[in-house]
Amino acid sequence: MPIIMSELYPDYFARFYDLIYHQVRDGVDNNFYLDRIRETKGKVLEAGVGTGRLFIQALNNGADIYGIDISPAMLDVLNAKLNLEQQKRVSLQNIIDFRSEHKFDLIIAPFRVLMHVTGKNEQMETLDNVYNNLNPGGQFIFDVFIPDLKALLTGLENVTDFEGEYEPGCRMKRIVSTKPDRLNQIINVNFRIEWNDRESSHRKEWRSQMRYLFRFELEHLIERSKFSSYKILGDFYGNELTSDSREFILVCKK
Repeated sequence: MPIIMSELYPDYFARFYDLIYHQVRDGVDNNFYLDRIRETKGKVLEAGVGTGRLFIQALNNGADIYGIDISPAMLDVLNAKLNLEQQKRVSLQNIIDFRSEHKFDLIIAPFRVLMHVTGKNEQMETLDNVYNNLNPGGQFIFDVFIPDLKALLTGLENVTDFEGEYEPGCRMKRIVSTKPDRLNQIINVNFRIEWNDRESSHRKEWRSQMRYLFRFELEHLIERSKFSSYKILGDFYGNELTSDSREFILVCKK
């Protein structure tokens, strides 16, 4: 199963993305990925570049970085922040089958990108495609969350995970519900965005799917791929996996 069309973030979601994830994600993984980019002497590719949360800072730091994303709405937001020359570094492509005139020394897929590749055949195609686009000795780094077994049994019902002012006098909030499909290891996610402007109130809903993965499943995937070696970290500080870890961070080497 390829990435489903609902993964193409709608324009109203992209509009508020920076606002939401400045609170939800900044400070969690930024330094980890930016440090890996800084340590890379050659070209870098960010898959799932989105609105440029990591990309722009890396570019400003002098990185030779490129980006791909499957969502036109997200790339519209990103391109509005870039000059014409910088925009040439970004393209509308899928991690499963992207093509580039360059080979990379580092490819990253931050913040759950691989969880949106829901089919096992497409997972292998993704790993092989990334491998083929790396230089010898290059690395592929991605993260997925460690499944919360309780949440997989019960799901979530109308949880507000963000509420705030997006401009003076105007507020928005995001409400999340999840329904697990345990047979297929899928989390069906429903996002509801509510916001008001000075004239009216708005409400939109958007559905997405995420494939959750367990440790040994991840190991089997990587070991079936072309990568010569890999390691799994338990957090964005580089620590080993423990019973308290909440993240799988995969560092795969060509």
